[in-house]
Amino acid sequence: MTATALSAAAKAKLFRGLSDPSRLSILEALRVRPRSVGELADETGLSQPGVSNHLACLLDCGLVSREARGRFAYYALADERVEALLQMAEALLEGSAAGVLCCPRCAERERAAAGESPTYE
Repeated sequence: MTATALSAAAKAKLFRGLSDPSRLSILEALRVRPRSVGELADETGLSQPGVSNHLACLLDCGLVSREARGRFAYYALADERVEALLQMAEALLEGSAAGVLCCPRCAERERAAAGESPTYE
């Protein structure tokens, strides 16, 4: 695999990790301050097992860090560049949110991922 292909594969994997709305809601909550699994569940509306599973992915990808405090673990953004990436996404969406939200190709992929039949328009 060439260096360019390897770089593209790594970037694609990073963006797949960020593509899940639940993982993004966890990252958004962690922008404010470090939080425990229970706090993240309360903040995001996700179940505690769901939060734990998503945190495991985010931890494996190096996007969050974990610190034990007593009997709880607290999670935080692992790198200030994660915050910068989220800020850049917001800035990019300021000008293109309508296009992103109504992209028919993305909608088709979302339906396929959900197991729905294609809607050949």
